[in-house]
Amino acid sequence: MCRIAGILDKKAHPEQLRQDVQYMCDAMQHGGPDDEGFHADETLGLQFGHRRLALIDLSAGGHQPMLGWEDKLAITFNGEIYNFQELKKELSAIGYPFRTQSDTEVILAAYHTWGVSSFQKLNGMFAFALHDQSQQLTYLVRDQAGIKPLYYSIQDQQLIFSSEVKAFKKTSYTFVENKNWKTYFLAFGHIPQPFTTLQDVFSLKPGHYLKWNHEHHAHEIISFEPLPPSALITSPLQAAENLGKSLEDAVKCHLIADAPIGVFLSGGIDSSIITLLADQHTGKNLKSLSINFTDQTFSEEKYQKLVTEKTSGIHHTYLVDEQDFNDSFEKIMTAMDQPTNDGINSWFVNKYAKENGLKAVLSGIGADELLGGYPSFSRMGLIRTLQKLPAFILRFCERLPSEKLKRIYYLSYKNPIGEYLFLRGFFIPETIAKILNISKKEIDLLFEAFPIDEKINNLNGAERASWLETSIYMQNQLLKDTDFMSMSHGIEVRVPFLDQHFLKTINGIAPPQRFPAEKKGLLIQAFKKILPEAVWNRPKMGFSFPLEQWFMKGGQITKEEIYSKNQTAQKLIDQFKKGQLHWSKAFALYQVYTSAQTPILKVELKNHNNGA
Repeated sequence: MCRIAGILDKKAHPEQLRQDVQYMCDAMQHGGPDDEGFHADETLGLQFGHRRLALIDLSAGGHQPMLGWEDKLAITFNGEIYNFQELKKELSAIGYPFRTQSDTEVILAAYHTWGVSSFQKLNGMFAFALHDQSQQLTYLVRDQAGIKPLYYSIQDQQLIFSSEVKAFKKTSYTFVENKNWKTYFLAFGHIPQPFTTLQDVFSLKPGHYLKWNHEHHAHEIISFEPLPPSALITSPLQAAENLGKSLEDAVKCHLIADAPIGVFLSGGIDSSIITLLADQHTGKNLKSLSINFTDQTFSEEKYQKLVTEKTSGIHHTYLVDEQDFNDSFEKIMTAMDQPTNDGINSWFVNKYAKENGLKAVLSGIGADELLGGYPSFSRMGLIRTLQKLPAFILRFCERLPSEKLKRIYYLSYKNPIGEYLFLRGFFIPETIAKILNISKKEIDLLFEAFPIDEKINNLNGAERASWLETSIYMQNQLLKDTDFMSMSHGIEVRVPFLDQHFLKTINGIAPPQRFPAEKKGLLIQAFKKILPEAVWNRPKMGFSFPLEQWFMKGGQITKEEIYSKNQTAQKLIDQFKKGQLHWSKAFALYQVYTSAQTPILKVELKNHNNGA
């Protein structure tokens, strides 16, 4: 797990490129504390940079950027390839001369042997740039589940890429602030891909690669997502058996490391299963950790104990209180790559993982989204019913007294984004317009034209809910927050539920069996033999902190001077103080009103022609 950056700009001076990429890497040192490296091809105006967090092949052999096949290939890679040993065995059998024990070299060997079709063979979480000197091509590649981030900007025959949006601002290039990011953020609670806080800086779509032609300074973005299965499993017993075996294999693969690895145990179904499966493979060597609170409303300690009583490893539990939060608030804000209404819990989890001597932690992210764990799965019928109403009635709902009912307005958009915002939206357009002093029509046009993957048009019911939760909520909120919060501590978070083989198994199960009436019923059925009944037979409880109380007492987000220039914001913060507004909405306002303004400048290099 690492941080990567690079610039492709033939007009730039090599020394300026090196300095720019150095600054980008310096800004991301937290995510790669073990090593750094650079690679240049001056004839093409190419500069790669890398910050390393070593987990596989801890020796100098894992140094990056790494060269391959007579030094004609170069890669800077962030992530882990869990099937690298199988691929290495296959490639060795046909004569590829491996020099290291790293999974990075396997990517190079696979590309040399199979070309771009090798990307689909990789089972893991990855974001990498690969330069093919002989073909004068460079590829940016991102894993199919969107676990690892990869951002890019293309302007004036220049390509810049990085693991974090923050890094773009550290170069001699200048960027314009995306004027729409606050609108997106106040509606979604995050900034949805492909957009970022910077104009012309985009997130590469999961399961796609960007091919850059150095000769023509042209690019195209191509999918390598797997094809849907030709036949679906309809037997409930077979579905549960396949799911159980596939997840067990995924956990085993995700435990591969040459550095200390553990598991985060919240006490819910997903993390409990991951912990119990990991224990089967590591036994007394397993380290698990949990977070708890003095306020028992938020504590899941009794469920955590039920699981740890069945494991033989070492378990650590940490108590987080209001003082811990107050002391850490500024560090948490600094750790954010982009604004978010989540991630505080992840920051603390990874903080304690670091203190526990770990370099990687397994997480249960993905199960709710893939297997029907959220209320949205039972609300798709309601959406279909409401969408039959005339548009003027749906728009009128914005005037209703209930905040939840106001969100019906979003269904007037007649697109999947409207459905998602009805299910999970924060502020409604009328409120956003008043907060930002812009017209509501501008907001409506923005969301009605939001780019969306056409594959959702063929999905209905629970499958459609799963797509919305996976492709919007999980990828933009959970995975993004987890990545930058974990990397701020130099910790890698691995997600077995998003293993490519497991996803293939899940997608091969017919919807009625995959989404039974009981929430996550298929997952529960697969692991009833090892999972304590008290863990699975209880109301769902999200992993949350008592942040409403802490924000109220600490006053970090309620200072009147922050909102003094906007009457709507003042009223909303007053509602929060009275317990009438959720803390996440108040936190969103705080981030919008305290964000630094980026100067509006044309993207260009400073003094490149004179070598300054």
